[in-house]
Amino acid sequence: MLRFALRRLALMVPVLFGLSVLLFAWVRALPGDPARSLLGERATPEAIVAVNEAYGFDQPLLQQYLTYVKALLQGDFGSSIQSGADVLTTFGDRFPATVELALTAMLFAIVVGVPLGYLAARNQGRLLDTAVVSGSLLGVATPVFFLAILLKLVFADWLGWLPTALRQDPRIDATHITNFYVLDGFLTREWDAAWDAMLHLALPAIALGTIPLAIIVRITRASVAEVLHEDYVRTAESKGLSRGTISRRHVLRNALLPVVTTIGLQAGLLLSGAVLTETVFGFNGIGSYLFQAISTRDFPVLQGFIIFIAVIYSLINLVVDLLYGVIDPRVRVS
Repeated sequence: MLRFALRRLALMVPVLFGLSVLLFAWVRALPGDPARSLLGERATPEAIVAVNEAYGFDQPLLQQYLTYVKALLQGDFGSSIQSGADVLTTFGDRFPATVELALTAMLFAIVVGVPLGYLAARNQGRLLDTAVVSGSLLGVATPVFFLAILLKLVFADWLGWLPTALRQDPRIDATHITNFYVLDGFLTREWDAAWDAMLHLALPAIALGTIPLAIIVRITRASVAEVLHEDYVRTAESKGLSRGTISRRHVLRNALLPVVTTIGLQAGLLLSGAVLTETVFGFNGIGSYLFQAISTRDFPVLQGFIIFIAVIYSLINLVVDLLYGVIDPRVRVS
């Protein structure tokens, strides 16, 4: 297992190198000029030349890329063209918000999706199965931004049950230790702050978690339905084992193998898919900041943030592969 993990980590090097090339080319191909975006109405030809010289945009593309890679290898991810803030520091400040949102969305998808998929498989062909399958198709087909706006309109604006935006009510004097607002509330025993942070998480987490929920439901249903027809399940039933024992020891343990893989892939995608959700709900995470960076052609922010997300996504996939080996001894790698 250790050799497998080290081999996967080594494979990340050429993957990240290829990503850096594609990312650099994509960012430079974006329409617009970062110098003009920064200067606005003050964008005189002389000022544009000065900005391009300051950030090295006047150099040949190959030279710009080599400078970019050299800085990356030294741990220097540059500074924002718009604000001048260090990219690494900004990412560290905003990353907890996105992680908190993504974890809540994934928790919602798992807690609701796995039981629904299991029940649908157990009632295959019946009304419950039809309703679950139809709902999962609707969940996959509904755009995240549309669902986010709809949830905000109904539950925040019309009914007033939940907050409309932000991570926490600014009137609450909360102590932020880790920038994970819910966790901070528990660590400092500021229960009102923790509860308010959870209320602010509810709508964006549901909106972001709907597509993973639908996928988990479908994968769980298909996997459980397949396992239920296996010989060892019928043998366990013929021995008179209780339904709960069969479900825990034989059905779920084997059916969850593809579900774990799906959860890992979706968890990684949630980090990159939070852009629209964070924008709609005014969430102060990396998604909303990336949206601003794209709008202003802030090259260092785009390059640094996307590289960070790619590394985290790769590490999540590695953890999922290791968990897969733990769950199923047949695929363990020595």
